[in-house]
Amino acid sequence: MVSVNKKIKATFEALRPIQWIKNLSLFAAVILNGQLFNFPIFYKSLLGFIVFCLLSSSSYLINDIVDVEKDRLHPVKKFRPIARGALTESSAIFTAFILLFLGLFISVFIGFGFFGISLFFILMQYGYSFFLKKKAVIDIIGIALFFIIRAYAGELATGYHLPVWIMLAVIFLSLFLASGKRRSELRGSGTKTRSSLSGYSDNLLDFYTTMFAVCTLVAYAMFTFFEEPITFDGLIHHFLLDNFPKALGRKWYMVTLLPVIFGIMRYGQVIYEMQEGERPEKVIATDIPLILSIFFWGMTMITIIYVI
Repeated sequence: MVSVNKKIKATFEALRPIQWIKNLSLFAAVILNGQLFNFPIFYKSLLGFIVFCLLSSSSYLINDIVDVEKDRLHPVKKFRPIARGALTESSAIFTAFILLFLGLFISVFIGFGFFGISLFFILMQYGYSFFLKKKAVIDIIGIALFFIIRAYAGELATGYHLPVWIMLAVIFLSLFLASGKRRSELRGSGTKTRSSLSGYSDNLLDFYTTMFAVCTLVAYAMFTFFEEPITFDGLIHHFLLDNFPKALGRKWYMVTLLPVIFGIMRYGQVIYEMQEGERPEKVIATDIPLILSIFFWGMTMITIIYVI
């Protein structure tokens, strides 16, 4: 019984549930279009989130099998279930196949377009594990591509589109995170655990990280300036309409710039001063200042869209 429990625990650990946080981007379309409380639309986003969690975990299992020898040389990755021997490769392959089947099966009920993007996502994930991540520059673009696919999948699941400037901000933010990840890996374990790192230098990755951080802020600033807030007839909408009508015409999205600027600055501090950018999902889930900046950004956005 004890061995069974250990195997279940090791299997769940190998699914990397902390990385499911990346799939929250599927909710962006429903939130930014004022449909958060539209249950049929929200339900599709939720199903889409579950699908991408299943598919992501399937790809993580395959990735850990492919990288098992190099993971054993890494100071942190050597403790992954497959690398340390807590989960056999045959069990991992079987679990990956089950997750793949379940994910694609559920995606069919969301829509044909969503099934297509889900299939493309998992094929790209597998391709990344076997080929793409071995090539410098392409590996960073690959990481960013998966963030973009997630955001676009949220559109296909709900039928609501994200603003162009938000999509650009997502693209640049994902490139910023990926560049920071590679920089931390290069400064940490070096080229012995990832062959693509031989194609980078500290200066090149510093250039990438700085460039994409700036592009992220510019793109998001353009969104806050050009995008008109959703007309939602919120709790204080009529009060403002009767007493402060000019307030409703303000560029309220620009208020959300402050937590975004702070978040970028804080993540830069994590990369350059704390040398902890190798696992962005862990940083986002555990770094208190970063969590607070995301929280205040989210609450401000929800207030602007759903309350005002």
